[in-house]
Amino acid sequence: MHDAAPFLSDNAAPVHPAVWEAMCAADSADSPYDGDRLSAQLDERFSDLFGRECAGLWTATGTSANCLALATMCPPHGGVICHEEAHIEVDEGGAPGFYLHGAKLMLAKGEHAKLSPESIAALIDPIRDDVHQVQPHAIALTQASEYGCTYNESELASLRAFADERGLGIHMDGARFANAAAFLGGDARAAARHAARGVDSLAFGFIKNGAMSAEAIVLFDPEQAALVRYRRKRAGHLQCKGRYLAAQILAMLEDDLWLANAAHANAAAREVAGGCGERLLHPVEANELFVALSPAERETLREQGFAFYDWGAHAARFVAAWDTRQEDATALGKAIAGL
Repeated sequence: MHDAAPFLSDNAAPVHPAVWEAMCAADSADSPYDGDRLSAQLDERFSDLFGRECAGLWTATGTSANCLALATMCPPHGGVICHEEAHIEVDEGGAPGFYLHGAKLMLAKGEHAKLSPESIAALIDPIRDDVHQVQPHAIALTQASEYGCTYNESELASLRAFADERGLGIHMDGARFANAAAFLGGDARAAARHAARGVDSLAFGFIKNGAMSAEAIVLFDPEQAALVRYRRKRAGHLQCKGRYLAAQILAMLEDDLWLANAAHANAAAREVAGGCGERLLHPVEANELFVALSPAERETLREQGFAFYDWGAHAARFVAAWDTRQEDATALGKAIAGL
């Protein structure tokens, strides 16, 4: 068993060796901020991956990536529609309100923490079109969702059609975007394009998947990049040695490491799921499992050396990572099956 608390979180996983190597290779004098040779490659690399012109900007956290992108879509008097359990609502400490200067999060429901045109319509249809009520301007999706479930291409297409009908932008929180893409299948380009179909911006997560301190804001309208650069500076996220963030992202994109790491984590989660049976609370479509367990059962698993977060009074969350060992996943699955 790892000493580093397996299954607690993919944030607990180490940095991939290729990322360290890339950062060492970048350790020479270059232009500051995002004027270096590595940062200059991001637009082209992301445009190639997604098959359309886009802009790629680094930032240090998923929270800043989400909020900086959303700030381009929603004015301070507007609203962003998200699931009631979305990360931007539950786990970002009010950052959306801070970055968006008071814009409102408008909370919708949906099975497995996913939105649908129907659930969004149920939320916004009663809103009067007048200055006395907050008007929606954007939809924020999480791919994979807070319960580890993936939007497929058809679902994303339906949401895009709905957004176009209502004049709404779409942002995607992709903290585990790689895991969703790996679940959808295909080569790296096909998987990425399917997983991000129809969105206007994407917070492409790398830290959970093997990077150290770099996430990417991918803008599918490159003209928005200038605005995000100003907002990034004002928010304190323009790092003076940005080449080290760019190096991490490029290393993860090289030879599709981002997808291979995610596929490994997903496979480990499926291995664990094999022992969970009817205890699974949601489909396992990425690298997270939500499992019904009593307090006594959770204590039994912890006594066996497994680490995880409690999820309410009668459940637990297990997360596999890029470095999860097959034998650990098998052992956890057997331990749960034996409870």
